[in-house]
Amino acid sequence: MGSEMIPLLQVGIYVIVGIMLLLVLLYIYLMKPRTQKLEKNEDESLTDNTDENKKKANQDYGKFTGNLTRESIFEFMEFDEIVDNMIVRKKGEQYIMILQCNGVNYDLMSEQEKIAIEEGFVQFLNTLRFPIQLYIQSRTLNLRDIIDEYKSRIDNLTLEIDKIDAKIAQAKTMGNKALREKLEFEKRRKINILEYGVSITDYVEKLSSNKNVLQQRTYVVVSYYSAEIGGGLEKYSKEEIYNMCFAELYTRCQNIASALGNSQITCSILDSEQLAELLYIAYNRDEAELLQLSKALDAQYDSLYSTGKDVLQKKQEKLDQEINIAAIDMATDSILKADRKKQIEELELAISKEEKIRQRANELLDTYEHQLDPRVYKLAKEEIKNDGKKEKTPKDSGETTENVVRKKIVKRRKTEN
Repeated sequence: MGSEMIPLLQVGIYVIVGIMLLLVLLYIYLMKPRTQKLEKNEDESLTDNTDENKKKANQDYGKFTGNLTRESIFEFMEFDEIVDNMIVRKKGEQYIMILQCNGVNYDLMSEQEKIAIEEGFVQFLNTLRFPIQLYIQSRTLNLRDIIDEYKSRIDNLTLEIDKIDAKIAQAKTMGNKALREKLEFEKRRKINILEYGVSITDYVEKLSSNKNVLQQRTYVVVSYYSAEIGGGLEKYSKEEIYNMCFAELYTRCQNIASALGNSQITCSILDSEQLAELLYIAYNRDEAELLQLSKALDAQYDSLYSTGKDVLQKKQEKLDQEINIAAIDMATDSILKADRKKQIEELELAISKEEKIRQRANELLDTYEHQLDPRVYKLAKEEIKNDGKKEKTPKDSGETTENVVRKKIVKRRKTEN
């Protein structure tokens, strides 16, 4: 009986184990789609987070995301201030002055000139007793000032041509041909200059619009440390240290400029505004083309209040301009009137001259009256009186000589009677 129960127990155990395996397999089968769905959602969420992080990183690329303070800005720029044509660094320990050098066209020179320049440069290097740095900066060519100057000259020429037109109209009214021709010649000359100026201005504007036109500038950087003064800085005040550093830097720059002059290289010390522009372009390569420092200073962005002209000053300037225009017109009218009076006076002088000649002739006849025949004296008086009246010759009148003589005799007899 006991031996028969053992197989039955083994069969029951096998059945129970089989059922449990089937349940486990069924559970795994039912849970598999859910697990895949969760894994898919997790992958999608990870992918979205990665894309968002990349997008955010691209948007924030190159941007400063920390706290920006005044100290951090000065620490990044590595200089304290710009004062009296000098850059002050390291809390007053280092002072810098910069020379701008204008180059020479070495390739177009002769061999002797090239040798002379090389010898001058070698001499410059041999005379150096202090360290220097060479700095080259490329800038987009700025022609704004030149274009503004050209446009101002064009406006002035246009006003001058308008004034000449007014003078020509007055000369035509007065009938002064010589003055009119002179003014017309001057007008043609100024019109030619105006057309040339307009073409040059258009060309320069097109040239300035080309961002690929670059200008290379070379600078010599001269440094001086306050520690070089020696003798202990404690006995000197801050102002005294500053003055000594400035004097030493200025002397060094003058020596460099004089030495480079042997190589036909001209140098000039940058002032405070030029130093600020140099550093501004060095720190802002891209923005320097869009917002130039000179434009910002002209617009007075650094001013705390408006510095526009007063209304009364504007009215006074406009009044002065109107007075100048009226003065030019008055001067032109006076010249025309004076010229006409001069012509009238010359004509009156010529008439008075003839009258004086006739009067003088009568006086001479009166002086020699007792020496002349009475009849001759009387006829001479008549001739002087009738002087200026041209008688027609026989050829002009178409009459014969005999008829003319006969008429003269008749006329004389009537006069005698």
